[in-house]
Amino acid sequence: MKPDTALFAIHDVSDFPIVRFRPETAITGYAPLWENDMDALLRHGVPFVMLFETERSDEAHVDRKRRGLWLKHNKVALAAICRGLVSVEADAQERARLQAMAAGAMKAFGIVQEVAATREEADALMVWLLGSGRMARPRAAPEAES
Repeated sequence: MKPDTALFAIHDVSDFPIVRFRPETAITGYAPLWENDMDALLRHGVPFVMLFETERSDEAHVDRKRRGLWLKHNKVALAAICRGLVSVEADAQERARLQAMAAGAMKAFGIVQEVAATREEADALMVWLLGSGRMARPRAAPEAES
């Protein structure tokens, strides 16, 4: 069962259990709307994965702080139903940087975070996360340098 799309301002839930972050909505002051979306996902109570298809813009400090507090207070509830976060980044160096940052976030919030090179790879990761959840998967071999 999909959540009511009318309840969401920051995330696209039309392909639930895939929840897409819509970066164009993340303008300064968006954190309360983000919280409403996340609260609605928690109330819905059905496992999902989050997808970040495009680079996120610089986030205002006030929004980052508010989101961080929400995540801290809802860490256990969110980890119980969010099977993971998947970002798409084509650039190998940027992908490695994002994956290194994701490792710290995984420790802090208990949610698997992956960075895919393509949307197709992201789709496979999301299927894997929804099916098996928390088990570690083998990493792809590092790309050979030309």
